[in-house]
Amino acid sequence: MDNRSEVKEFLTTRRARITPDAAGLPAFGGNRRVPGLRREEVALLSGMSVDYYTRLERGDLSGVSPGVLDSLARALHLDDAEAAHLHDLAHAANTSPVARKPRKSTTTLRPSIQRLLDAITEAPAIIRNNYYDYVAANRLGRALYSPVFAEPAPNSARFAFFNPAAHDFYPDWDKVVQEFVAAMRGDAGRNPFDKRLTDLVGELATRSETFRTLWAAHDVRYHRTGVKRIHHPLVGDLELTYEAFELPADPGLQLSTFTAEPGSPSEDALTLLATWAATTDAPLTTAPKAT
Repeated sequence: MDNRSEVKEFLTTRRARITPDAAGLPAFGGNRRVPGLRREEVALLSGMSVDYYTRLERGDLSGVSPGVLDSLARALHLDDAEAAHLHDLAHAANTSPVARKPRKSTTTLRPSIQRLLDAITEAPAIIRNNYYDYVAANRLGRALYSPVFAEPAPNSARFAFFNPAAHDFYPDWDKVVQEFVAAMRGDAGRNPFDKRLTDLVGELATRSETFRTLWAAHDVRYHRTGVKRIHHPLVGDLELTYEAFELPADPGLQLSTFTAEPGSPSEDALTLLATWAATTDAPLTTAPKAT
């Protein structure tokens, strides 16, 4: 990915979304040619010269200090994920060609991690890697995401964008794919020299117009916790809270667990799914036939 273009588009899109009123500035004149702040206004809010900010927005972050980046993040009202992304872009801009190597990423699952998964018996649990491959799961996690695991190479991003079944599986499909792309933006910023990740982005962009549109928005977010709605082919609708945890000893791997509110219909559906998963080895892609 071209770092200068990434920086330019990120700063331009962040500037465009902030109005003078939101920034606490008077809006002089009624004929503004830009949808958000002017460069001069961002420079004023950041405490830097217009020429210096213009240089940054043209994609040149070479030699920029963390303090300047923090000031710019405050001026543009960046959240934690966006501010971290700005720092990641600056780190990539200041990395010498000799040092441009992908960050270490675990490719094998340690037996103790699989034992941990198997010990989680009342909640679905899944492990994915930096490339959105589902590399492991407990029995209930495999049952919950059975349409994804039914694919030859289970990959949550490819399933969401390429498999028509994803629209039924995710009732909030539009929201889900927005979150996918925003999380992947952050991953790409942290790992700008990872060819495998770059290739995945290229594949998704080539085959999906929706992905191209969302990618061009340059939105960034963490994928740490939230609520996910799923329409499971066996047990119907579930509304589950997910928690995502990085595995520090296994760079690139992330553990996600899913729970339902006690006493809710989703808890009943999850219990039914667990019962079914414990009593059959058949793929859980269709409901069992009535007997």
